Amino acid sequence: MKVEQLQDLPDLESLERRADRLNATASAKVDEFARQRAELETADGFLELAPSAGRRLEELSTALFGELLGELETNLSHAIREILGQEREVKAVPSIRDRKIQVEFQIMNDGGAEDIMVGQGGSVCNILSVGLRLIALSRLDPSLHRPFLVLDEQDCWLRPDLVPRFMDLISLIAERLGFQVLVISHHPLDLFAGSADRIVALEQDREKGVRLSQVK
Repeated sequence: MKVEQLQDLPDLESLERRADRLNATASAKVDEFARQRAELETADGFLELAPSAGRRLEELSTALFGELLGELETNLSHAIREILGQEREVKAVPSIRDRKIQVEFQIMNDGGAEDIMVGQGGSVCNILSVGLRLIALSRLDPSLHRPFLVLDEQDCWLRPDLVPRFMDLISLIAERLGFQVLVISHHPLDLFAGSADRIVALEQDREKGVRLSQVK
């Protein structure tokens, strides 16, 4: 080997520095591998627990909302029986979808589920809608929410002879809860006479277009 070639070889000190850098890089890689492996084991453990955790969450939600759902079922069933005069029962079925608690309402007739869109389905839907809104409003913080509810043609599917029952029940619930309820309807005004504190008629006017007249 020529002397010139020996002079081109790295010295011992530079080789040691390079070895130290390689050792540090290797140590960092080992630490990163250990960290990622620990994260993977944690994720695997979570995935193994996920099915049982989901079932447990559903059990807890059912227990947590059991009393509330029972109250909903009782009140809504009572409303349907009082207004429609039918022995039907409202069933609230809780479930968890997309990590959110949802409630599906069923109408039970003679022990079996009934399609609420069959027969007087529109009436049933309107009664459930009003009942749920009244209950939801009653659970809001009164310091942040005014106890006021607008019902726009919620009696549209009811037979005229059932409207007084519907209005009587709304009036009774509103009075007990301390709510002010504004009902908009196309039914004859005399159907509201016994349950409304105030009745205002909206009539056509040739000059003004619309005229308001207080009937009660």
